[in-house]
Amino acid sequence: MTPAIRFEVLAQDPASRARAGLLHTPHGTIATPALLPVGTQASVKALGPDDLRALGVQCVMVNSYHLSLRPGADLIAQLGGLHAFMGWSGPVMTDSGGFQVFSLGRGPAERVSKVGPLVPGANRPSGGGLVRIDEEGVSFVSHLDGSHRRLTPEGAVATQEALGADLFMVLDECTSLLDDEAYTALALARTNRWAERSLYARTRSDQGMFAIVQGGPFRPLREASAHFVASLPVEGYAIGGSLGPTREDMLRVLAWTVPQLPEDRPRHLLGIGTPADILPAVAAGIDLMDCAAPTRMARNGSLLVPGGRLNLKGAAHRADPAPVEEGCPCLCCQNFSRAYLSHLFRAREMLAARLASLHNLSFTLRLVERLRRAILEGSLGKLIADQVSG
Repeated sequence: MTPAIRFEVLAQDPASRARAGLLHTPHGTIATPALLPVGTQASVKALGPDDLRALGVQCVMVNSYHLSLRPGADLIAQLGGLHAFMGWSGPVMTDSGGFQVFSLGRGPAERVSKVGPLVPGANRPSGGGLVRIDEEGVSFVSHLDGSHRRLTPEGAVATQEALGADLFMVLDECTSLLDDEAYTALALARTNRWAERSLYARTRSDQGMFAIVQGGPFRPLREASAHFVASLPVEGYAIGGSLGPTREDMLRVLAWTVPQLPEDRPRHLLGIGTPADILPAVAAGIDLMDCAAPTRMARNGSLLVPGGRLNLKGAAHRADPAPVEEGCPCLCCQNFSRAYLSHLFRAREMLAARLASLHNLSFTLRLVERLRRAILEGSLGKLIADQVSG
């Protein structure tokens, strides 16, 4: 019987690790490399499902942490699952919410090691009473109502199964650049144990589970983590945690990690997807990315164009009759001027966010599609050279 989740590589760039493939899911096939817009609350801000389909979005990333708090995974399940709830018929990926939970704190967190008493996380700004990590999971305070909540590997799996995601992430402990190597190693060992528990907690075979590579900016830990997750019977792998403060640091982490992962399963880079990061990430062997930046920048009046960005909240474009980007096929560029968008932003009209988001997603998705085409045609090297020279 054909597996519900299946990945096939169609083409491999001979000069890099870039590849083009197809990721088959119960709600459709994702042509990779692919960018997943982030719809944290089961909604890509300012856009509807028809907008996403028109742009060519293949899969949306939503956050199970936020949805478990409001409106609740059980309610969404009663209403037919995420696809019916959000009116989206294509594939959906969910994050476990680990990153959001570990980001709640603002002071030193109390941490419980596997073998001993509380271990102070003196180098990590995550806790201050809001977050407490132990071997079984993490306790935290809801940012919505102050209620005390508990997240475990088994609970994260159950929530994401109830939501009905096509692809989902296991619960991991997301460390930061402020964590030293010793604590990062402890967190990584715990993340590995949580991944194994997540496997045992599965009850559905029609969803793809992604195990997460952690290890911070430390090469031995990244390589050990990648080697471990590669041994797990999961449908895909994600690379998470702190990738370093610069793009060069990110690429270094990917160079340590990607070669350790099997070729026959997809690789997802968590939280990365700006135009400047997409090309080097794809060249490093990444198949899937999710990023909220294109739509967040759009809502702030920052519009993506070849060579950089336009600030449409400023005065420079108040009388500019040109579209945001010449030749862009999106609704915004085909019908409206920079002057009109500038007016909308200054007048605080809601339409500004929609039109700007349509453009920024169009710009980013077209870049990914150009990369995919180049890989299939064997011309990625030329495209990279053109980007560098341009």
